[in-house]
Amino acid sequence: MSTSGSSDPNAPDAARAATGPALTQAWFAVAILTLANISGFVDRQILSLLVEPIKRDLHVTDTQVSLLMGLGFVIFYSLLGLPIGRWVDRGHRPRIVALGVAVWSLMTTLTGVARSFGQLFAARVGVGVGEATLGPAAVSIIADRFPRRLLGTAMSTYMMGTFAGSGVAYALSAYVVGQYREPGRITLPVVGDVFPWQMVFFIVGLPGLLIALLSLAISEPRQRGAASVVPATGSGFGDLLTWIRQHPRTILALSFGFACSASVNYGIGAWLPSFFARTHGWTEVRAGTLMGILTFTLGPAGVLLGGRLTDAWSKRGHVDAPLRVGMLGAAGMLLCAGLYPAVPSATIAAALLVPVNIFAALPWGAANAAIAEAMPASLRGQGSAVYQLVVNLVAGALGPTAVAVLTDQVFGDPAAVRWSLMTTTVVGMTLTLLLLGSARRAFVRTVLAAQQPRRP
Repeated sequence: MSTSGSSDPNAPDAARAATGPALTQAWFAVAILTLANISGFVDRQILSLLVEPIKRDLHVTDTQVSLLMGLGFVIFYSLLGLPIGRWVDRGHRPRIVALGVAVWSLMTTLTGVARSFGQLFAARVGVGVGEATLGPAAVSIIADRFPRRLLGTAMSTYMMGTFAGSGVAYALSAYVVGQYREPGRITLPVVGDVFPWQMVFFIVGLPGLLIALLSLAISEPRQRGAASVVPATGSGFGDLLTWIRQHPRTILALSFGFACSASVNYGIGAWLPSFFARTHGWTEVRAGTLMGILTFTLGPAGVLLGGRLTDAWSKRGHVDAPLRVGMLGAAGMLLCAGLYPAVPSATIAAALLVPVNIFAALPWGAANAAIAEAMPASLRGQGSAVYQLVVNLVAGALGPTAVAVLTDQVFGDPAAVRWSLMTTTVVGMTLTLLLLGSARRAFVRTVLAAQQPRRP
């Protein structure tokens, strides 16, 4: 199950990329991409913190709010990733990142002047369109910048932005509650009258424009014009489909395996406050505060630990290191997240959430490293987009919904949300283990095939 690192035909270039000024440029790129990830995640999450004042002032329904948080963002974010991924594989990636950050930041800011549901929906679509650029471009840039022995740590550092963004969103929620939920109007220069809660969109949107400018300082790592060898495949959509047909077990297992893992995380994130309220009598504010603290502190630690484990196993010659990390995270979740709903004590349940948060975050840098390694360099943008499409649609559709359906239709009791959480965790993480475990040998073959150049 292991192969020597010397089998990598790009090893000399990778070694040069990992030393001196090139390494400094590589980590600079990761730092900017991580800032962009934080900004995007805050812009994505902030709407969910403002549901009540939005409903009150713009007279929208729960269904319309769900469309703003679901269809208005996820569908466009996921589907547009495919053409954007092709653009990433052919274009100047830092400029694509800069344009995407500018678009989602501007559309977030424009939410601050929306006067109707239609305007809100259009702004959320714009946020989704802008954010669709970041994932494929970031995975492609980082994979080109770092050798395999550092790829897990680099990807995990970038993914820390997701958890840091969640923490910032939770912190902003407290600020929102204290400052901007009262009815009335505020008059701003140029903009005119806005509702108090709309100030939040200016606060979180405008700094993104600075990050967009910083993104232009990332140098394009793609080397063109190498005469001695050409990539093992082209960069068109047909080439992507051909590659997937040649390596179906690897690509499908990675996409759906990590999607099952993400579904469990989504379900816990959506229903954990209700679990503590219904099972242990906590207020949802108290449960949300606990979630915020654990996500902000343990999430980044967990994802970085996963990246370091990936690199450590890669250095020992284990090509399947990212899958091993994904399986370790699933096993830890199966034990800890499968147990906390059943314990009788709220204190013990809260204590179990410490390892739950670590194991839940563990795989996500490794997951990006896995899909990057499983794709030829000329297809990484599109490959990452396909992976994100599957993960986002499967996890977004099944995660929170599966818990709700079990509670309503199977157990028939709101208090049974604890058993719904346990069931979805056991099923989801078992599927993750089976899918990733079944693909380990295929993944090794795919990685070696992706590394092979061909002579012109």
